[in-house]
Amino acid sequence: MTRRPTLRVALPAPLDQLFDYLPPVACPEPIPGQRVRVPFGRGERCGVVMARAQDSELSVDRLKAVAAVLDDAPLLDSGDLGFLNWTAAYYHHPVGEVVGAAFPVTLRRGEPAVPLGESGWALTEQGATLDAQALRRAPRQAEVIAWLAELGGRAPQSLLRESIGECASALRGLRDKGLITAVELPPEPGLPTKGVAPELHDEQAEAVAAVTGALGGYAGFLLDGVTGSGKTEVYLRLAEQVLERGRSLLLLVPEIGLTPQLVKRFARRLGDRLAVLHSGLGEREREIAWQRARLGLAPVVIGTRSAVFTPVPDLGLVVVDEEHDPSFKQQEGFRYSARDLAVVRAQRAQCPVVLGSATPSLESIKNVRDGRYRALRLTRRAGGANPPRLDLVDVRGQPLDAGLSPVLGKAIGDTLAAGQQALIFLNRRGFAPVLSCYSCGWLSDCPRCDARQTLHARSGLLWCHHCGSQRRVPTTCPACGSDQLNPLGAGTERLEQTLKARFDNVPVLRIDRDSTSRKGSFDKLLAQIHGGEAMILVGTQMLAKGHHFPDVTLVGALDVDGGLFGADFRAAERMAQLVLQVAGRAGRGKKPGRVLIQTRYPEHPLLQILVHHGYGAFAEAALAERREALWPPYGSQALLRAEATDPDAPQDFLSAVYQLASPHADPVQLWGPVPAPMMRRAGRYRAHLLLQANDRAPLHRIIRWLLPQIRALKSARKVRWSLDVDPLDLY
Repeated sequence: MTRRPTLRVALPAPLDQLFDYLPPVACPEPIPGQRVRVPFGRGERCGVVMARAQDSELSVDRLKAVAAVLDDAPLLDSGDLGFLNWTAAYYHHPVGEVVGAAFPVTLRRGEPAVPLGESGWALTEQGATLDAQALRRAPRQAEVIAWLAELGGRAPQSLLRESIGECASALRGLRDKGLITAVELPPEPGLPTKGVAPELHDEQAEAVAAVTGALGGYAGFLLDGVTGSGKTEVYLRLAEQVLERGRSLLLLVPEIGLTPQLVKRFARRLGDRLAVLHSGLGEREREIAWQRARLGLAPVVIGTRSAVFTPVPDLGLVVVDEEHDPSFKQQEGFRYSARDLAVVRAQRAQCPVVLGSATPSLESIKNVRDGRYRALRLTRRAGGANPPRLDLVDVRGQPLDAGLSPVLGKAIGDTLAAGQQALIFLNRRGFAPVLSCYSCGWLSDCPRCDARQTLHARSGLLWCHHCGSQRRVPTTCPACGSDQLNPLGAGTERLEQTLKARFDNVPVLRIDRDSTSRKGSFDKLLAQIHGGEAMILVGTQMLAKGHHFPDVTLVGALDVDGGLFGADFRAAERMAQLVLQVAGRAGRGKKPGRVLIQTRYPEHPLLQILVHHGYGAFAEAALAERREALWPPYGSQALLRAEATDPDAPQDFLSAVYQLASPHADPVQLWGPVPAPMMRRAGRYRAHLLLQANDRAPLHRIIRWLLPQIRALKSARKVRWSLDVDPLDLY
């Protein structure tokens, strides 16, 4: 052991440890939270100082000195470092990779922090006094002018884009007309505005009062509100209360697609005191938003999953919108749940956390039962809108046209005749799930996965949605040479084509990952919907949640039966949540809504409960099933995954782990090893070993003991393995 002051540094490496270094020779000694550049192996890496120690287990001749200190002051404080250490310990993941997740990629690479001033736009004197009618033929330019006026005459370019979508051409046009000018905004707190707040109904007021009364200490709340009940207005009122107290708010949303409309509402009421963080931003934009949040210049932080790690000073409230959404779970690498970490973050910051959803997760419902959360219920829609009527459509023996039943086809026609919009939901991209040869039975199997390649007719590709492999659509059968190749089933592309042919001259709009792949395309499509340019909307789950389409009165849900018989025990819960979320798009305005759910199993008890008794009754039945089986939330799980190009290696490795663990496992149960539901993916063979216990403590105890033993196994070198604590997907 070396008795000498030592710095303990977290480095991005797949090793569950900190690394000891001597203080630098030519510059002041860094303190915890500062980034440093250190020698590592044959090169250098950027790391973060986590602690200072008076000794090291390594001899002095093996210790190297820090090469450079990259920051003048810590970027993370002791609270941030404590939260990251807790997270690494809970998920049993290398602490250096966990700490890296807290930084924007530019800072993670060791680059200098960018200057914090941000480019933006400001109204000129001519623009500030412009008559609104002057831009009646340029509606996009008029929208930008109005938005700048609402934000006090100036706004960062990033906030403009987040609020109203891609608007580069409109900005150039306004600049050329002398109505706006480019400015460099100094790093100072954003400006508030005087947006008009709608009147709260009694349930909203009660929810705001309950959370406001808990500010200043930890409390957990489940805001259980039907779709369209005004949950966002509750978040806004709470944000105003938090800002009045000089504190900050962290608001998490599940997907990028939900941020523009949310940002727009928050900016209209709170001004440009916002930092928006998600993967769709450029590297520089993301770093600027992160720095503004860290320095308290933007006390309202809105972001997707990884924003849970953003350093936010004086945190006064944490909100997780659509808390049930599986997008909050990271499924690759460092597998964390942002929703669960948001609760931990609120506990450590001693502030309330609000989890909002129209279809709460079974975990959150059980936490209400156990007294960990308090339920706040919004049972009616804001503005007096009535909930939509849900009906099951039995499609057994019915002729389906690209998945459309005669009943749904007629309902679409009636809706269009009334001058209203229809939304058809099909959670499957592409033209058809598979291409088949009618002569020999050949199927478009993926050469790298145990899956089919989906036909994408518009691009002329067969595309595997699991590994991404693509090939051109063949003109003849690769097996027998026949030209009898036909698509089987329907995806959103085929559905769009069928609806355009059936309802001639009616605008049809498709929204899925393919149609929104270009930057700004999603915003443009949403603008078309709100502008009434599309009468039929076709889409995947991108359309299912959070959006307000007041003219949509009919929702049709296609092909939802898979959730009733999925291999994953959570499949039925996800099906119910998705169906009700998309159903919530109907009848949100003054016109009544109707939802038609096509099924081949109309008598299925879970469907009957969901349609006739609502989500609450469905959740009760699902929880009863989970209790009997001791599945989460009545038990805790961890999943050990292994994969390799050798088909036997994953099973051999997990069998060795089983032999190691089984004498020490009780009361933890070991299930497996078994092949993964999709055994071969991207050319690699996969297997699973599931660990389950009634309580978390023994599960984590066996994991802590087991991981060093696993790393010492010879068979571990032949596979790529990972541990997933609290897995949401057994796939």
